[in-house]
Amino acid sequence: MTVLPDDGLSLAAEFPDATHEQWQRLVAGVLRKSGKEVSDDAAEDALSTTLEDGLRARPLYSALDSAPDPGLPGFAPFTRGGRAEGNTLGGWEVRQRHTAADNGAVLADLENGVASLWLAVGAGGFPVSSLGPVLDGVYLDLAPVVLEAGREVEPAARELLRLYEERGVARDATRGNLGADPLGHEARTGDDGFDFAPVAALARLCAEEYPGLRALTVDALPYHEAGGSAAQELGASLATGVAYLRELTRAGLSVEQAADQLEFRYAATADQFLTIAKLRAARRLWARVAEVCGAPGGQVQHAVTSPVMMSRRDPWVNMLRATVATLAAGVGGAESVTVLPFDHALGLPDAFARRIARNTSTILVEESHLARVIDPAGGSWYVERLTDELAHAGWEFFQRIEQEGGQAAALRSGLVGEELAATWAARSAKLAKRREPVTGVSEFPNLAERSVAREPAPEPPSGGLPRVRRDEAYEALRARSDAHLAATGTRPRIFLAALGPAAAHTARLTFASNLFQAGGIEPVTDGTFEDSGATEACLCSSDALYEERAAEVTASLKSAGAAQVFLAGRPGQYSGVDAYVFAGCDAVAVLSATLDRMGVS
Repeated sequence: MTVLPDDGLSLAAEFPDATHEQWQRLVAGVLRKSGKEVSDDAAEDALSTTLEDGLRARPLYSALDSAPDPGLPGFAPFTRGGRAEGNTLGGWEVRQRHTAADNGAVLADLENGVASLWLAVGAGGFPVSSLGPVLDGVYLDLAPVVLEAGREVEPAARELLRLYEERGVARDATRGNLGADPLGHEARTGDDGFDFAPVAALARLCAEEYPGLRALTVDALPYHEAGGSAAQELGASLATGVAYLRELTRAGLSVEQAADQLEFRYAATADQFLTIAKLRAARRLWARVAEVCGAPGGQVQHAVTSPVMMSRRDPWVNMLRATVATLAAGVGGAESVTVLPFDHALGLPDAFARRIARNTSTILVEESHLARVIDPAGGSWYVERLTDELAHAGWEFFQRIEQEGGQAAALRSGLVGEELAATWAARSAKLAKRREPVTGVSEFPNLAERSVAREPAPEPPSGGLPRVRRDEAYEALRARSDAHLAATGTRPRIFLAALGPAAAHTARLTFASNLFQAGGIEPVTDGTFEDSGATEACLCSSDALYEERAAEVTASLKSAGAAQVFLAGRPGQYSGVDAYVFAGCDAVAVLSATLDRMGVS
């Protein structure tokens, strides 16, 4: 056996370093073999993914993809975290939301891993008078309470402070947030008559007598739930935070006191890298605002798993979405995280759903040890570059709002609503074409799925910015199918005519089956068209067999009574075929028109 000398040389030392140009050339060669004629320089663009806000995710990042120095965790610009130790001391704070006056659910959460409570009071929640009973048995010196009370913030805050006094909680032992958010309330409801004076008084009281209690929340969820992009969410939150600083300092608080009264709330989505970058960019942007104002630069962040991504059909998939979003929130450095239960979109969550929600964080922290590393995404060329690009896009939207006169003026002029609507329209087009697939809804739907029923939840405030969901277009189609099933005993059907052997038709048969089921249309693959109970049909096979048999089979189906014949594949010149379904077609338009022809209202 030959023993190599231990001279410290790498086994790869004799091989030259590969260059970026060599990589591009190899990629271009592979693309050309697949039929795409691209130059070496264009190869990278061909594999890039377009994101919102004009951003692009490229297939390769290297040390050449420079980004500003993110600093150290706990130090300006706070990109790498608001605290030097990150979440390593015990993980992020698990904060659960409650909209019903259910003391048993509150205690069950606290006894099984939840660290703080987020209570919706007033419109969209339970009455202020129920706050005491809901918190019965809760150790208020140990469990921080965060309120969400809209217009009723003053009576709700006074009631919570009364409970602290009544139960003997020392003022310096209180923790949480009174949840005042006048601009967030206006965004939700369109109500622009919110008097800021009581809010300023609460902020002064907290600053002077309750050092662990904050008075205001800068909630970016209204903009996210209206269809906004990550950059728009950032820009709106910055503009809101700046507006509150102005109001509080005008009321007599110092800039430092005013900044200490703010907590920022952001959505965490299943796009893990975008969520990580958004939270990091938010801290960097607020540090810049604070630097200009002469205030402390740290931003306290509360992340909430996105309501927009939650589906009503096949809601069990929401567990997977929430897990990825929670992971991203933790890696992104959020101090507290709320995991919405998987049945959140259906009504009041049951005990099982609340258990799964709180255990999502517990498993990631205690079993996956996700919080043991400070800023685990730091140093990733992709994350650092995406953070920088997103920060610039967010700052640009913030500047547009400020040029409009600030967040209140931008809401009232319609600027914010119009910008969010445009973003959502572009995203809706991608959803309709299934370029952004929604598992269980637009992809792999299950018409035989048993529906999940829940007690109705309190109606959330409305009247301002809309609330959107990724599943809404498909949900409307499925609702039409459900109504037809209830009225007739059967769903609308389509006959899938498979031509040739399984190897020739399986791929397109599966594609067509998934597409039509996304609209609540039941595919029938066995027997004949006459026996299927369908009024329309779709051919499924290979291009070669279409050339041989499409015209003949189409004529046969129409003579048997088919009112419309689709072909699964790219549009071609096939005699008798009425329409085509293919990857990238507008599935929502196709399905809606099909239900219309079938008389399904």
